[in-house]
Amino acid sequence: MIDKSSASLTEALSKIKDGSRIMIGGFGTAGQPAELIDGLIELGVKDLVIINNNAGNGDYGLAKLLKSGAVAKIICSFPRQSDSWVFDELYHAGKIELELVPQGNLACRIQAAGMGLGPIYTPTGFGTLLAEGKPTLNYEGKDFVLENPIQADFALIKAYQGDRWGNLVYRKSARNFGPIMAMAAEVTIAQVSQVVELGHLDPEHIITPGIFVQHVVQVEAAQ
Repeated sequence: MIDKSSASLTEALSKIKDGSRIMIGGFGTAGQPAELIDGLIELGVKDLVIINNNAGNGDYGLAKLLKSGAVAKIICSFPRQSDSWVFDELYHAGKIELELVPQGNLACRIQAAGMGLGPIYTPTGFGTLLAEGKPTLNYEGKDFVLENPIQADFALIKAYQGDRWGNLVYRKSARNFGPIMAMAAEVTIAQVSQVVELGHLDPEHIITPGIFVQHVVQVEAAQ
């Protein structure tokens, strides 16, 4: 019997080691798997490479992970906003490395990894510092720069409902990067508000099929 349900956050996260590359879903705090992040902090791993849309808000969730000293590098689109003081302090102190990726490129590079594609050509970033040292191409009169797929060892994502096979349904804008991150990681861990019986989820509403999910853990406080 296939059952991907985990009894606890600790059980779901237990395979994560020092130096792991981890995708974390969320657009700001929307869809951010805060309870999984708290569990990751408690695990005590170090030298992590984090892939996320931004670099944390306030002292919550991802920012809390950065503050713990567990992250060596972050790959993201929006490292700075009005409440990114944790990242700002770490970056200016030379305690964290940043790879800045335009948001569309971030999504496409994650999608490329999830679909098993190789590097992709994109016009975004051509002629800027972000394209230095990268191959370029002129195609039908338009300039493009080559970008590599972004893969990860683990993806930590948040969904609304899931079943024991790992099928996931999201809640409104909390969906954001979750589906493509689930496809681009070796192991996907999803926190859900409800674990429901098989057959309860409408197949037309399932966004992430269970084939892309290895662990589902119910977190009552999740929305």
